[in-house]
Amino acid sequence: ALILLCLLSLLSDQGRKVHANADEGAVDPPKVEEKIGAVPNGLQTDSDVVKRESESISSRSLRSNAEKFEFQAEVSRLMDIIINSLYSNKDIFLRELISNASDALDKIRFLSLTDKEVLGEGDTAKLEIQIKLDKEKKILTLRDRGIGMTKEDLIKHLGTIAKSGTSAFVEKMQSSGDLNLIGQFGVGFYSVYLVADYVEVISKHNDDKQYVWESKADGAFAISEDTWNEPLGRGTEIRLHLRDEAQEYLEEGKLKELVKKYSEFINFPIYIWASKEVDVEVPAEEDESSDEEETSDSTSEEGEDEDAEKSEDEGTEKKPKTKKVKETSNEWELLNDVKAIWLRSPKEVTEEEYTKFYQSLAKEGLVDSDTLPLNVSREMLQAHSSLKTIKKKLIRKALDMIRKIAEEDPDESSGKDEKEVEKSGTDDDEKKGQYAKFWNEFGKSIKLGIIEDATNRNRLAKLLRFESTKSDGKLTSLDQYISRMRAGQKDIFYITGNSKEQLEKSPFLERLKKKNYEVIFFTDPVDEYLMQYLMDYDGKQFQNVSKEGLKIGKDSKNKELKESFKELTKWWKGALTSENVDDVKITNRLDNTPCVVVTSKFGWSANMERIMQSQTLSDASKQAYMRGKRVLEINPRHPIIKELRERVVKDPEDEGVKQTAQLIYQTALMESGFSLPDPKDFASRIYSSVKSSLNISPDATIEDDDDVEETE
Repeated sequence: ALILLCLLSLLSDQGRKVHANADEGAVDPPKVEEKIGAVPNGLQTDSDVVKRESESISSRSLRSNAEKFEFQAEVSRLMDIIINSLYSNKDIFLRELISNASDALDKIRFLSLTDKEVLGEGDTAKLEIQIKLDKEKKILTLRDRGIGMTKEDLIKHLGTIAKSGTSAFVEKMQSSGDLNLIGQFGVGFYSVYLVADYVEVISKHNDDKQYVWESKADGAFAISEDTWNEPLGRGTEIRLHLRDEAQEYLEEGKLKELVKKYSEFINFPIYIWASKEVDVEVPAEEDESSDEEETSDSTSEEGEDEDAEKSEDEGTEKKPKTKKVKETSNEWELLNDVKAIWLRSPKEVTEEEYTKFYQSLAKEGLVDSDTLPLNVSREMLQAHSSLKTIKKKLIRKALDMIRKIAEEDPDESSGKDEKEVEKSGTDDDEKKGQYAKFWNEFGKSIKLGIIEDATNRNRLAKLLRFESTKSDGKLTSLDQYISRMRAGQKDIFYITGNSKEQLEKSPFLERLKKKNYEVIFFTDPVDEYLMQYLMDYDGKQFQNVSKEGLKIGKDSKNKELKESFKELTKWWKGALTSENVDDVKITNRLDNTPCVVVTSKFGWSANMERIMQSQTLSDASKQAYMRGKRVLEINPRHPIIKELRERVVKDPEDEGVKQTAQLIYQTALMESGFSLPDPKDFASRIYSSVKSSLNISPDATIEDDDDVEETE
């Protein structure tokens, strides 16, 4: 106990001595910025400020002498959503703070146009934004020298907001879950609670004293006159006391990246209190000096004599030995040094800079309009006729741009005069194949546009490209197809399927090729949906050659053929009742194939049936309603059909003839692109036919296998 008392008395004496020394006219400790030569009055922090703030910061509680307020109910609801947000994009808080700071600077600059005195003098007149971080206290500070806020402004702007804006944001959040929308509803400031659990807003307006607004987002906020922080002169300083999970925003590299991302085209300079390492020469320590001396002892005596003579001749003294060490210094670093693109000469701006600007601003593009009313609400603006006009013109502009790509492509100039192509010279070599490249990348989008946009359907149809029986492996257009149509041809012929190679062998093309008709190949699954909407083009109807209704010229013997095959078609239709065949007809669409199966004009084609069956959630019972009626079309000139007619006339009940007719139908079904409902039955009929051709008795049995018992 005696020892403890002695120690306490010694400590108290020392404390009194230190206090006495401090009172002997000692100069106040230098401020942070003064010590390192920074900008005066820029986010200064002296020892008294630290002491006064420690109580509030450490406990994260509102100051006891401050005036307390309750948040508006809508604000509390909004903040509750933000604080409990599970969304990953918390970076937007910095975007909103920078945007608000820029607005404040814009306001004071606007006022200064008519009254220059509002800017003040010295540093206060500098229109800039400063960002500083304190890793030890976990505080991120953003300051602007904008218009500032009065006490009334702090209550109005940070405690209550337009109910419509808050409600709209909350409803949008609940429906879409996109927190990035926060800046669109005038509630951007509250995004700070994504990363902070306690926020201080220090603000000074020219018409009022300096005040501090503070809140823990617990339903209340407090405002008090600021008598302890450094005078701002004018403007606002926001201090975010970061949450533990938001410590990444205390990393200088992270902040620089975000500031550059969100402030690339802000008109005002943005500075960050950056640290950097520099090499500084300091006196070498004694142990290091001795090491160097020992090293020099190992040199030759002759060398030492020469050095001694040289030093004597020159009359110089030995310099103290030094070493280089790295020291950390801080200074304000400008982050947005790129001048706004609209303030630069157009000659200086590169194409790459234009593209980058538009992408950062609007992702897709930018419309400059002087007809939009700005004194109405967003809801009214969205329904304004000007936006409809803009949408209409944007689409037309985009379509004209795409059409121009095609017109400038030499590969698309099949309709041009050869002399015109030669005149274009070598410039066209660069543009050669550019539309094919565009089509390969965006062709599906053009097709989807035709499906969805009825107004521009014909304009989009002009941009369609495809291969055909006459395109020689190149892409062709509908205009080029029409220019090659035969005299008297009324329809545009097309066929859908898996691949061009498969379609080229299709029996549906036999007669059309022979008569020199061109047929379009549609091999993309979306083409089936496309052709349900694209019914005609330039006065020509589209005709799927695998469906009913195909007309290829006139056949003078058609009536006679119908009559002569009437008995066969009637008999065959009855024999195929179980196969859901709607009718059996003669056709002139075939050349070398005995028969094909076609579908009704407005039903699904064989290719569409295949696509629908491959869908994950396909329902066979519902698909039955959409399947087209199947019609067996026979080639009256084919020897198999002629022989079958003779057999039917002789004996309609002949079982062998019935089996043959069934086998022919199943073969035609498969060749026409349909899947067989019973492959086993088809295989059995094939084997029976093979037996007959090899003169094997239908009753021939398979030899029994000699079973040999396996030893265990």
